[in-house]
Amino acid sequence: MRKDGRRVKTAQPMYQVAAHIMDQRCDSMNMMEIDVPLEPMQAYLNRKRAEGKEYSHLGLVLAAYVRTVAEYPIINRFVVNKTIYARNEIAVGMVVLKPGETEGTMNKMHFEPEFTIDDVHKTLDKYVAENRASGDTNSTDDLIRKLLKVPGLCRFGVCVFKAMDKFGLLPKSIIDASPFHCSLTITNLASIRTNAIYHHVYNFGTTTMIMAMGIPHEVPQRRKGEIVFEKCIPIGIVMDERVCSGSQYVVASRKLFNYLKHPELLEVPPETRLPAGFFHAPKTGGKGRFCMQNI
Repeated sequence: MRKDGRRVKTAQPMYQVAAHIMDQRCDSMNMMEIDVPLEPMQAYLNRKRAEGKEYSHLGLVLAAYVRTVAEYPIINRFVVNKTIYARNEIAVGMVVLKPGETEGTMNKMHFEPEFTIDDVHKTLDKYVAENRASGDTNSTDDLIRKLLKVPGLCRFGVCVFKAMDKFGLLPKSIIDASPFHCSLTITNLASIRTNAIYHHVYNFGTTTMIMAMGIPHEVPQRRKGEIVFEKCIPIGIVMDERVCSGSQYVVASRKLFNYLKHPELLEVPPETRLPAGFFHAPKTGGKGRFCMQNI
């Protein structure tokens, strides 16, 4: 039993076989780009700013993703050693640049499926503030520093970690410190004035999806017989094809797109309530928790 998920025994035979045929994550990349209209997002951010809340485009995308995973948990599965697992958390990895530096640090944030947009921003703001501090600011930095202290230890350690991860023996402390074991990796390239890209996936770890946001650009649209240009935020998405069908990814991406066009829908918890224990065991006294028992 893995510490970060449980084996899916009800996956369609096609995808169980696909995990054997495409045994590397880089073999199974599907890529797409979506252009999200900027105007609805910006109008929402302006309204919230007037209320004293400093939300961001990145925060909106994260909130939309968390809500989409809560409603379509199948996209939160992962494949290790030719086996499909249902992840027991929503974890998002992201690089944070330290002030005045071109290099950054990377760890991950944890979200609950019932989080509202306000909850997501609080988690994001805390993560960024903590990781912008000088020196080693998270468990990833600490682990890397220890591995690099002794010549050859990093190479040996990574090989051991890969072998242990393959057979589900990686300790939870290492999984928690690894930014490569997460639901999503996201990067906001607009912050460094760069276009959206299709970011490579990692064979090590469990990351199922990578999003790269780029600088806004104008996209031609036909409206009432005329061509108009609409300013959009491009998002390059790379997905692991083995966890679910293309049609399921499309349905989930349309839901994500709709939340970004109507961010106000994210101000309240999701209406869909899945059986208790969906992502983790229910907390004492908690109500409406999510569970993953029957996925």
